[in-house]
Amino acid sequence: MTADKRPPGQGYAKPVVVPDGLESLTGPTTGVVVLPPHLKWSGSSRYDLGQPGRIVDLYRTVLNEAATPEDLSQYLDRSTLLALWPTMWLPAALRRRWEDRFPELGRRRHDPAA
Repeated sequence: MTADKRPPGQGYAKPVVVPDGLESLTGPTTGVVVLPPHLKWSGSSRYDLGQPGRIVDLYRTVLNEAATPEDLSQYLDRSTLLALWPTMWLPAALRRRWEDRFPELGRRRHDPAA
């Protein structure tokens, strides 16, 4: 696990959790996912991946709130992340940290066909 720790008030204050490799992301792509309270502490924690837009909501939540690489591998899928990455809204510091670690994400954002 790698985490980017910055003092409060200097950019994205929450540590950014990044996996060692995208191949470790083997989460579900169908069905209903219920996130634990440490990932979804407010509102509904239930994500029906068959409903339009819910998988994007799930990925945004997990990327923003992950505390460990296991959170990422349990709820994110590599192929789905690659497909969603170019259009998903994320905090700039989080996006930059992931793209620094995985340049293929940055290439996909600039050329979705990559």
